[in-house]
Formats: sequence, C-alpha cells, structure tokens
Amino acid sequence: MPATTEPGVFDEQALVARAREGDSAAYNELVGRYERKIFRLAKHITQNDEDAEDVLQETFMKAFEHLPDFQGQSKFYTWIVRIAVNESRKRKSDRTVPLDEPVDTGEDTVVREIAVWDENPEQKYSREEMGRILDESVQTLKPAFRTVFVLRDIEELSTEETADTLGISVPAVKSRLLRARLQLRERLTRFFKRKGDDIFAYL
Repeated sequence: MPATTEPGVFDEQALVARAREGDSAAYNELVGRYERKIFRLAKHITQNDEDAEDVLQETFMKAFEHLPDFQGQSKFYTWIVRIAVNESRKRKSDRTVPLDEPVDTGEDTVVREIAVWDENPEQKYSREEMGRILDESVQTLKPAFRTVFVLRDIEELSTEETADTLGISVPAVKSRLLRARLQLRERLTRFFKRKGDDIFAYL
C-alpha cells in the first residue's frame, strides 16, 4: 500500500517512498522543501548565482534519475547534499584551493583569546543585517573550511554526515570546522571592534 502523509505534515521518508513509486507530486514536494537550502549551499561553494542555479537544477535532476538507487541508508536531504557538493565542485569559481586540500591539524589545540562585545549586537544591527555580515565573512574562508562550516553550522548536518558527504574523516571535519570558526570570530571581532557577547549567540 503506498505511503501517505497527513495534510500539512512533512514526512520525508513517506514522500521518498511515494516518489520512488512514480508520484511526481511527492517529488515536487521534496524539491520545494529543500531547493532553497541546496541553492544556498551551492552559492556558498561556487560563489556565483548562475553556477548555483545550475547546481540546483542538476542536483534535483540527478536525484530524480537515481531515485530508484536510493537505499534510504541516510536521509534523503543528506543524499542530495552530497550530490550538490559534487556538482558544486565542478563549477566553483574559486579553483585556486582544492576542496580536499590537506589540513594541518597542528593548531587544533592552540587556545586563542577572542575579543567579544560590550553591547548586544542586536542593539545596533538587525538580525537580517547580522546575517548579511556573517554571509560575507563566510565567503572569505578557504573553500575547504567554508564548505565544512556551511554543512555543519548552517545546514546543520552532523559531523559524521559532513564527513561522509565530503569523503573526509571525522577528525578532518572537526579540524576544518574549528579553523573556520576561529577565522570567522577574528574577522567579526575586527568588524565590530567592541567587547561584549559572542556574535554566534545572535545568529
């Protein structure tokens, strides 16, 4: 009997089951659910709207074509993120640093003092403005660090899912994420030039 979902309830597993049986409406619902996230992810990697749009289209086309091969061992969203990352790698504008660049983990245990703010950043900047500032700061990261940060802290994949998606080890994910967070904190600290609460508490 075909899987069904109650009206207004998003059930990824049931929708995938229906889509695999040829229900185009179910697949369209999956696309609608995740297309903005996939576009945002692709743009962070390619740093280009046009390339990100191509990645978005190619991701969902390939996912549809290979849907019969999807075994459900991971979440559907994790699966399409993996496809999107692979497509983004082919198109990313910044090709000077490879995504799988070896990472020196020697600094992982270095404790760094990060300046903070005296006043609440929301007293001066709206959440939307803070988001814009963070987004611009993320774009300054090396591709290897930026992609891990986006997957873990923005798209909220687990460390294991991120490692699987990028084909790297869990320690490498943790290393890159740490380096990305430290670099962002330094940049944002310089931006505000104040002391107070941690900016990440407001984003």
